[in-house]
Amino acid sequence: MPYSRKTALLAAVAGSCVLGLSAALPAGAASGGSAGAAGSTADTQGKAMVSVFHGVPGMTVDVYAGDKELIPDFEPGTLTDPMPLQPGSYDLKVFPDGSGPGDGKPAMEKTVEVRKGSNATVAAHLSADGTPKLSAYANDTSKVPAGESRLTVRHVAAAPAVDVRADGKAVFRDLSNPQEKSAEVAPGTVSADVVLAGTDQVAIGPADLPLEEGTHTVVYAWGSAEDDSLALKTQTLSGMHSAPGGVPAGEGDAMAGGNDSTAWLAAGGAGAAVLAAGAVLTARRRAAAQEH
Repeated sequence: MPYSRKTALLAAVAGSCVLGLSAALPAGAASGGSAGAAGSTADTQGKAMVSVFHGVPGMTVDVYAGDKELIPDFEPGTLTDPMPLQPGSYDLKVFPDGSGPGDGKPAMEKTVEVRKGSNATVAAHLSADGTPKLSAYANDTSKVPAGESRLTVRHVAAAPAVDVRADGKAVFRDLSNPQEKSAEVAPGTVSADVVLAGTDQVAIGPADLPLEEGTHTVVYAWGSAEDDSLALKTQTLSGMHSAPGGVPAGEGDAMAGGNDSTAWLAAGGAGAAVLAAGAVLTARRRAAAQEH
């Protein structure tokens, strides 16, 4: 691709990212912990948490907020740490890599409104036919059911519809660009791959994917099938554990009664106190019987 055309395409993609930021920050969306240097709770209270994923192959940019460099040397396949932003207006400027406010007019400039208490990721990526585009996703930071992990897959690649598999079994079927699908799954490390929808033809992977309890793992399938640049990128949101009391005690017949030790564990200190009292009473009865 000629450099001038590539630069123009780069500016268009970056400009779309800037234009879509306000859409990516829905009012009232739940905020929560995220992987990366997001700052302390005091630092982020009342702010929006915004991550940006660069999923357009072959393009590098510098992004500024006013005269302050926000994202330097932003390379394809890079996901920023969540950035805590105060609610308000931001004048975002996008320059070709290595350029900045002192080098003249930016390639694209847009003032956006950032809304309070939101958590979002903006993805600059390719459409199914290879056209650069922007998709904005609100990140689900609600509580994850006890004993489970939340998994989301976002199709942002120049590729047809796909199925996403874990250990050879389809978790999500017929996922098209730029759709996303989510589910609560058992925690653990799984071997994940992406196949063409309805087939066993592997497009991406396999790759080990660790899914931790109480976290939300977001997987981006990005790149271009035509250019043989398909890849996976993961984002982890944490701090969404449910209360310990919500952990299931067991399944099936064990819940109906019988010798179920998890019932004592669920009772906690009260169960231990009853058990101890019973042991003391039994010991006293035995001692009295021996005296007589």
